[in-house]
Amino acid sequence: MTQQHLFTKIADGFKFPEGPAWDHKDSLYVSNCKGDWITKITPEGSTTFLRAASDPFNFEKTNGMTITNDGSIYACDFGRGAILKIQPDQQTCIIASGYRGKRFNRPNDLAFDSGGNLYFTDPNQYDKRNRDGVVYRIAARTLEVMPAATGLAFPNGIALAPDKKNMYVCESALNRIVKFEIAADGALVKPVVFAELPGGDPDGINFDAAGNLYVAHFGGAAVYVLAADGSLKQKLTAPGKKPTNVEFGGSDLRTLYLTEVETAAVYRLSVEIPGLPLATDF
Repeated sequence: MTQQHLFTKIADGFKFPEGPAWDHKDSLYVSNCKGDWITKITPEGSTTFLRAASDPFNFEKTNGMTITNDGSIYACDFGRGAILKIQPDQQTCIIASGYRGKRFNRPNDLAFDSGGNLYFTDPNQYDKRNRDGVVYRIAARTLEVMPAATGLAFPNGIALAPDKKNMYVCESALNRIVKFEIAADGALVKPVVFAELPGGDPDGINFDAAGNLYVAHFGGAAVYVLAADGSLKQKLTAPGKKPTNVEFGGSDLRTLYLTEVETAAVYRLSVEIPGLPLATDF
């Protein structure tokens, strides 16, 4: 089922908006991938929350973000090739910047598992013949970095499944979403293709409480809602051709937020089924 564009614009003037993250209260934070700032959108309007600086513990360019219950923002900084923690007072530290002496390529998106371990996608070349993308895992207590999955064709959006036993990863260069089991040691194993979405790139993803997966389809002018078996339940027409990411927010998680590049704006849509609460209680 396809629906006409029903999204309401809440803010614009962004430079490649991405990484929407709800703060569990009343605000949404958004990255500007081609800018040097993070935007905070409140019910009163949008403001610059943090701007990049020369301080080595600040950031350069952020993409995917998520916010823990204490208000800390965890962000993929593809400019530095690092994963950052930004505290509510804006103090910033780098929690990981590479593996075995080599900096990460361009961290894209991230998700916690139920134990507080942080997984993030690190794509390199956009080439289905050269699958050099990696998903890394940062251990909760030690911050040790280990590859969780390798050989991926531009891994992009990532989300923990409702059962907390599986992780879903978008392989943008192959126009598909892959489901992995989370092994006892944290590795992502037994990959199976969950869905294929030709005509654009599956980008940011998020689950609702019923187990449906919302997919921002970059280049496809749509947000797809996929059932637990990967079948299409609904196609929501986006306000532009380049949706990048989705996030559930609001006090009841019944507001779907969408970042969209062609219009350089952020939108919202009321949904009947609430979003799945993210694993962020750390």
